[in-house]
Amino acid sequence: MTLVLTAHGSADPRSAAVTHAVAGRIRRLRPWLDVRAAFLEKTGPSLGETLRGLDGPAVVVPFLLARAFHARVDIPAMIAESGAEVDRAEVLGEDPALLTVMRLRLAELGVSPDDDGLGVVVVAVGSSDPAANARTATVASALQSGNRWAATDMAFATGPYANLPAVVERMRARGVERLVVAPWFLAHGVITDRVAAFAGAQGIPMAQPLGSHNLVAATVLDRFDAVAALDLAA
Repeated sequence: MTLVLTAHGSADPRSAAVTHAVAGRIRRLRPWLDVRAAFLEKTGPSLGETLRGLDGPAVVVPFLLARAFHARVDIPAMIAESGAEVDRAEVLGEDPALLTVMRLRLAELGVSPDDDGLGVVVVAVGSSDPAANARTATVASALQSGNRWAATDMAFATGPYANLPAVVERMRARGVERLVVAPWFLAHGVITDRVAAFAGAQGIPMAQPLGSHNLVAATVLDRFDAVAALDLAA
């Protein structure tokens, strides 16, 4: 069986580099599994091209955090257009393993869980789908759990609900003067650069995105296994 790790794609090569790095981690975790990286746009190989090149069963695992337009519409449409008979897994979502990686990225920035004067602004890409944003917003409260930070809040960098400046202003109005930005992104790209530029102008340190990590690879495998187990049981 083949695992097709399917990312959005970006003109920024750092984004594809993370996708390929995570695919490499999955191969090391399961050397017997055929793992292929594919992209929806701006980067090759495309998902359609990859699916047409398959010669056996496969599971498409979206390398996406939110179940927004790309997961709900683009990926199913490209699968249908390819004519391939493949299964599709869920997005990575707000998985506890990914929250652990985010805490590690904050620790790399020097953030302590006992810093009761700190405010953490979690920034995600944002969607036109309020339900998708609502699910993503749970990351902030989940990240706060077990920490003594003064506040944790969610902000969106793009889309009709973009509100990063407003969230920073709101936290400062609450008396939280020391802030850090935690980017809820899988990789660097154009949007994270914009967030970093804003944070830099505001004097706010910013952690790294989730990036390539064994816990990210393990989350992908969890999504794959959930579908593969159903196939075996059928």
